[in-house]
Parts: sequence; structure tokens; C-alpha cells
Amino acid sequence: MGNYTIMGHPLIQHKISMIRDKNTGTNEFRKLIEEIAMLMAYEALRDLPTEDVEVETPIETCMTPMIAGKKLAVVPILRAGLGMVNGILALVPTAKVGHIGLYRDPVTHEPHEYYCKLPDPIDQRTIVVVDPMLATGGSAVDAINFVKEHGGKNIKFMCIIAAPEGLNRLMKAHPDVQIYVGQLDRCLNENAYICPGLGDAGDRIFGTK
Repeated sequence: MGNYTIMGHPLIQHKISMIRDKNTGTNEFRKLIEEIAMLMAYEALRDLPTEDVEVETPIETCMTPMIAGKKLAVVPILRAGLGMVNGILALVPTAKVGHIGLYRDPVTHEPHEYYCKLPDPIDQRTIVVVDPMLATGGSAVDAINFVKEHGGKNIKFMCIIAAPEGLNRLMKAHPDVQIYVGQLDRCLNENAYICPGLGDAGDRIFGTK
């Protein structure tokens, strides 16, 4: 058993079924990705550290918990990961957002970095790296490598759909990273697409082909 969680919540499962449907249009697809990200983040962030602060209620003053420290950094893998950011920010508006840009070699399917900008100081934050699809695992492994190289320590990875190949590769490369998966699919095909999957998440979020 690796360091991962499959999200079994009926709302998450229902919304994933809707984004799988090829007839779901760009606007609805984008909204559903945000909603799924929010529901997944609610679960993934249940261990955020808190500290008691003094608050004055209409009745009296009390000590009550609030999120502690430098809080959260959300780091989408460009470009499809952008679709998940607003869902997480709806829960944690104070979160900082970094970006990692990777492109996949069409022949080898291996990722290459073209952009990396992370909030400072990254080492004091809980970092959630997001990408809707965990296919070969190459992009996720490399993105987390970049975060660690910049000093990131407490890292989570969140994806909506994963292939077993990508999940295994990510767990092997980064056993210290908690992984949250909406649904684990059957396999990758010869073009490194997840089956049954939902096609190209970036194209469907941004309406491009």
C-alpha cells in the first residue's frame, strides 16, 4: 500500500462521470473541474496545522483554531493544472499560487521544464501540486523534483484521474509525497492517454484542439 488516497465520495465520483462524457462542453467541463478540485482539497487539507487565536464573539472572547504558519501554496502543472486552482482558492483564499510549466516530448513522452515560479518562502508552506491527469507520471515526478530543488518539503499531489503506471511511478520516485486521486483508471494506451480517461484535459478546459 503506497502513500495515496482514492477519493470515494459520491459527489466526486458523480462529477468525474460527467467530465468523462465527450458531450460535456467547455464551460461545464471547466466548472466541474473546479468543483472536483474543491471537494478533493477539502479532504486533502484535513491535516493542515492550526493554532488557537483570540477572537471576540458577540458574547465573549475565546481562543479558537485558525490555519497556522505560512499556510498553503498551490502549484498547478501548466496548463491543465490551472483548471483546478480556483476550486482550491475558494476554500483557502489566502493560499499563494506558483506555476510549473512542462511540455511533453511527442516521441519519448518525457517532460521538459520551460517555466518554474514558486512562492517564497516555499520551505515553510504546505504545497499542493495539481494536475487533472496522472498518466505516465513523468510530469508529476519532474514537477515535484523542481519543488524540492527550490526547498519545498511538505508536498501533496492531487489529480482527478490517474493511470496505474503513473501512480506507481510517482509513488516510487516520491514516497514522501501524499497523493490524492479522484479515480484510478485501467491503463495507458500506446499514445500515453489514460483509458477510459476523458481525453486531453487541457484542451477540454480551454476549448482548444
